[in-house]
Amino acid sequence: MGTRADRRSEATARAVVDAAAALLAEGGPHAVTLAAVAERADVAVQTIYNRVGGRDAVLMAVAERALTANRSYLDAAHESTGTVAERLRRVAEAYVTFAVERPHEFRLLAFPPPDAPARREVVALVREQNGKLARLIREGVEDGTVAPGLDPEVAAIALWRLWDGVVSLAFRPDDLRVAPDDLFALLLTVGAVMERGLLARENEG
Repeated sequence: MGTRADRRSEATARAVVDAAAALLAEGGPHAVTLAAVAERADVAVQTIYNRVGGRDAVLMAVAERALTANRSYLDAAHESTGTVAERLRRVAEAYVTFAVERPHEFRLLAFPPPDAPARREVVALVREQNGKLARLIREGVEDGTVAPGLDPEVAAIALWRLWDGVVSLAFRPDDLRVAPDDLFALLLTVGAVMERGLLARENEG
């Protein structure tokens, strides 16, 4: 488990990354200065250098943590068992759960500012997850549970954009903002509408 000093050092590094993630979400990359991070984390600037590194290293640490967390949420849903429809619902639920539980990281990945850190890595993650979703949809086409004629790649992109639209309501600054707890109910409604067009109907034909 490491020494007490090691654990204290790791806790400080986490606090620095937490502070940087919050600043990034509030004001974009330009708001993430070492002075601002130090004040938010209640540490000295030199401590940031010692525990994480310079500003670029801090920003990259935020992005890497977001990438790792997002992948773990979605991979667990993809690796679950059940019908294609059940797994599609789990992937959607995992996506919303990630946004609700880790809003700073979600916004960094789903709505990155032009100068956000690790843009190439974020694009690679999105393509990776789109590919997994497309494979799941293709499985449904092949077993007859997804409507024939759909392009799995196009359908996967459409689903991600649909989910992004639902989740973005939680970040609106006005009276149209949806409470996090209500996102899941909204997702179920959107999912029911989506399934009418995506999933094959047993009585069709």
